[in-house]
Amino acid sequence: MIDVDLVRTRFPALATGTVFLDNPGGTQIARGALWRMERYLKSTNANHGGAFKASRESDATVAEGRAAAADFLNAPRPEEIVFGPNMTTLTLHLGRSLARTLVPGDEIVVTRLDHDANVAPWLLIAEDRGAVVRWVDVDPSDCTWSLEALRSVVSPRTKLVAVGWASNAAGTVNDVAGACRIAREAGALSFVDSVHWAPHGPIDVQAIGCDFLACSAYKFFGPHLGLLWGRYDLLDSLTAYKVRPAGNLPPDKFETGTQSFEAVAGMLGAIEYLAWIGDTFGAPFRERLAPRFSGRRLALKAGMEAIREQEAALTAGLADRLGAIRGLRLRGITDRARFADRVPTFSFTLEGHAPREVCEELDRDGIAAWDGNYYALSLSEKLGVEETGGMVRVGAVHYNTLGDLDRLARSLGRIAS
Repeated sequence: MIDVDLVRTRFPALATGTVFLDNPGGTQIARGALWRMERYLKSTNANHGGAFKASRESDATVAEGRAAAADFLNAPRPEEIVFGPNMTTLTLHLGRSLARTLVPGDEIVVTRLDHDANVAPWLLIAEDRGAVVRWVDVDPSDCTWSLEALRSVVSPRTKLVAVGWASNAAGTVNDVAGACRIAREAGALSFVDSVHWAPHGPIDVQAIGCDFLACSAYKFFGPHLGLLWGRYDLLDSLTAYKVRPAGNLPPDKFETGTQSFEAVAGMLGAIEYLAWIGDTFGAPFRERLAPRFSGRRLALKAGMEAIREQEAALTAGLADRLGAIRGLRLRGITDRARFADRVPTFSFTLEGHAPREVCEELDRDGIAAWDGNYYALSLSEKLGVEETGGMVRVGAVHYNTLGDLDRLARSLGRIAS
């Protein structure tokens, strides 16, 4: 459906010949995002709130970026979008505000599948406030958790349920709408980490019914920038830790200090790229989506649907090629009939080779991949690989090709033999 050759011309880094399968740690940046950043720095580089032209134009760019982010997440209003250096910092910042609402004995639910940015902030505020942390365990055979397991640890004392949309380590896609419904029924708030899902499929905060959601632009073809969405009434009611001259309304109250305005401009360019995908390749999805969306929101949803369909072949291709390597043990969902419940991110160990060694050998063949725990510490501990260097992780996105996967397979075959 997507013309990958055309798509690849939009990513300057792909011309280097490197096979980028390190995408779960950060995708390559789209040309439009680079152009937006360069334009900002050349002509509108100024601080916020000035009376002069460059400052006014800088503020206009940020406002445009905030509106684009609201479209990307299908947020009701742009003022619900908070920018920050990364998802981790924003989550820690929000956690400090939420901590003020907790009393000893309150409960917080987290899962062992998540990136530690959606675990450690909640552990810290629980320790500060005398709250109890309830863990949703993970089935190590396929790196999944169930709604039944989640429901079993939610109680009338639960105040927050924190879940990830997709695992950055195992590629598992979780039923976040179901998790948010369980939280809501218990009278608890819900927080969704959508960092790893964002480059792979559409996000609709209204449809999943969450209270907060975070993602990072550098995972969806933009620069290093974090985005936090929260229901306006919640953002308005929470106490923000800020300097006194800062605004008292969302989002200003949560955007501490001077932001990276050039990164906001770059994020705008990345979202414009995704809308281009929808306008160019999303026609098969438009008729179904049109009753709910229009304009840029329609283009973005169609684009992400097209990407999700395109990546199905990459998921199957990675599973087939990795499964054929002697001594390679895959983690996560490997049953092709369940591939709708994963993204093309795979972690594995290779018998007789430390994960770091495998990645160093892949690098010699011009292939970028990650080793370690990728901050999914609880999962690495659950799988028993933390003490031996974690795992190797490869992850494809829509600009990757089956030829990239063939190169990976040949390189791994050489290492294994």
